[in-house]
Amino acid sequence: MASNPLLFCGNSNPELAEEIAKRLRLHVGKATVSEFKNEETRIEIGENVRGSEVFVIQSICRTPNGKGVNDAVMELLLMIDALRRASAARITAVIPYYGYAKQDKKTKGREPISAKVIANILKVAGARRIVTMDLHAAQIQGFFDIPVDNLVAMPVLCNYLKKEGLCDEKIVVVSPDAGGVHRAELFAKRLNSSLAIVFKRRPVPDVAEVTDIVGDVEGRVAVVVDDMISTGGTLAKAAEAIKMRGATRVYTV
Repeated sequence: MASNPLLFCGNSNPELAEEIAKRLRLHVGKATVSEFKNEETRIEIGENVRGSEVFVIQSICRTPNGKGVNDAVMELLLMIDALRRASAARITAVIPYYGYAKQDKKTKGREPISAKVIANILKVAGARRIVTMDLHAAQIQGFFDIPVDNLVAMPVLCNYLKKEGLCDEKIVVVSPDAGGVHRAELFAKRLNSSLAIVFKRRPVPDVAEVTDIVGDVEGRVAVVVDDMISTGGTLAKAAEAIKMRGATRVYTV
């Protein structure tokens, strides 16, 4: 196995890949990531990877060049396959944002468990390890038959809030829904603050209505902790409700 690891990336966040490479004193590997005229994804690895440990950095989300989440998935899968066929020793998929994570269970009788499907095809393509951050549902780690490192951003974010002086004020950490309470509790404990919870209902997918807030937010700086944003509407409504309950300012993390 080669001594230095190799980094490759798709189109989801090339700037992040460049920054990671810079910090590791490496370079982002040469690869063509484009489309054929019929809009099929085209991948070509531009350097020797035989016997190397390879990391592919690609979030499963809309790309800066306007391609959708499914295009990001195909770029990731085909790049992994190309590297495997080029005799890379081991391939790790670094997926900062794991798309399809909301679909981690069936909510109706005839629905797929899409997060599990993504896990399956990543392994079939040739990934031998997954590195991701703040999975929407921790049980997604169990969908894989290969090692998964689920990193958390909380320590970095809390240190940032302290550095900005927010912890010098009277703050309250707010979970925007019941499902995020555990995450918010960890933030509150680390920041030595109180906790509040926003309760909401979803009449239709991606549309939320705030029904109640449990916890004291009056006269406090509210820090709303959430792991993903689809449209921003849910957070906006939560922030509005928190302000109406007397919070002095509202931040989202």
